[in-house]
Amino acid sequence: MEIHPLTGNIGAEIFGADIKDTAQFDEIKRAFAQYSVITLRGQNITPEDHLAFARRWGDINVNRFFKALDGHPEVAIVLKEADQTGAIGEVWHTDHAYDQVPALGSILHAIETPAYGGDTAFCAMGAAYDALSDRLKQLLSGLSAWHSSRHVFGAEQSESEASQTGRVGNADKATQDALHPVVIKHPLSGRLGLFVNPQFTTRIDGFLPEESDAILNMLYVHCQKPEFQCRVSWKAGDVTMWDNRATWHKAINDYHGHRRYMHRVTVEGVPLTAA
Repeated sequence: MEIHPLTGNIGAEIFGADIKDTAQFDEIKRAFAQYSVITLRGQNITPEDHLAFARRWGDINVNRFFKALDGHPEVAIVLKEADQTGAIGEVWHTDHAYDQVPALGSILHAIETPAYGGDTAFCAMGAAYDALSDRLKQLLSGLSAWHSSRHVFGAEQSESEASQTGRVGNADKATQDALHPVVIKHPLSGRLGLFVNPQFTTRIDGFLPEESDAILNMLYVHCQKPEFQCRVSWKAGDVTMWDNRATWHKAINDYHGHRRYMHRVTVEGVPLTAA
């Protein structure tokens, strides 16, 4: 098993691993805690293998909104057909930030990939926090922010291409609102990091709307600096797992006319604690 870091702040490729091999799990878990995003290249797995690997991390979170794989309700389909224009997840986000207990992470298995493009980009929230000034860290300490599923998966999105094509649904279940610390202590590493994101965070609690927007937009611009990012290029068979408490991610929609088909399993997390 060889681990190759992708950048200085986030991400690693792992070669020679087999997620079916329980003897390798501890080493994979250490890499996950260190790099936050791990891509295990060349996995030959079934949905059952995918789920078995996920269960070693914790309970499975059954996604409310994504279309599920037939016979496997715990496996969400992430799909863009060749004739579709919109990809799911094109806005920087953290999966399940709107839940009272956000997910530990997501495990994405590439089934079919385009000839080019279709990467996933990630941002490191620990590195982004570390780079803030001490005065700004003091301001953020003790603050909490609201996150919601309503504006992303609710009725107002019923006319979107993803809804019209059946890739996402159940708009009536988009009723989640959750209040989380703006700065959290990571459950695995203990590292401090930001926990706000452009897609699901709606406002900082206790601030006027214009004040909240100013702080959040400043943080969003800061977090998107290239030095906090890595990018995963996919091949069929690859499995990438990312830590939702330590990262943002977004799908790069640059493969029009090609099909991209993946299976995603999400693992339940633990309550977040403030720094």
